Amino acid sequence: MGERVNDQNHFVWGFLIGGIMGALAGLFFAPKSGKELRAELKEKGSEAYEDAKQFYSEARVKARAIIEDARRRADELRKEADRQLAEARQRAKDILSGEEGEGAGTDKSQKPES
Repeated sequence: MGERVNDQNHFVWGFLIGGIMGALAGLFFAPKSGKELRAELKEKGSEAYEDAKQFYSEARVKARAIIEDARRRADELRKEADRQLAEARQRAKDILSGEEGEGAGTDKSQKPES
């Protein structure tokens, strides 16, 4: 029975010493107080917000440039398509008017027989 009391006594002393050591370690290794931590979090949040605003602004400028370039290219493509369509219509008119004038069944590529 003496051993049992002695083991309990050692446990209690170990528990107290461990608790005190843990509390001291927490105090010595604690990074910052709550007030300091909140201030740092607020500062980091403000920095992140400013970075996000700057990123958004730069992205918006780049997007506008890309959109303007796409509009310019689309306009050029439309003009080129209109030009080619006008040329094709003119060729079709020339071909149709040429065939009507020569009559049916004649071919320009054939040489007259001598």
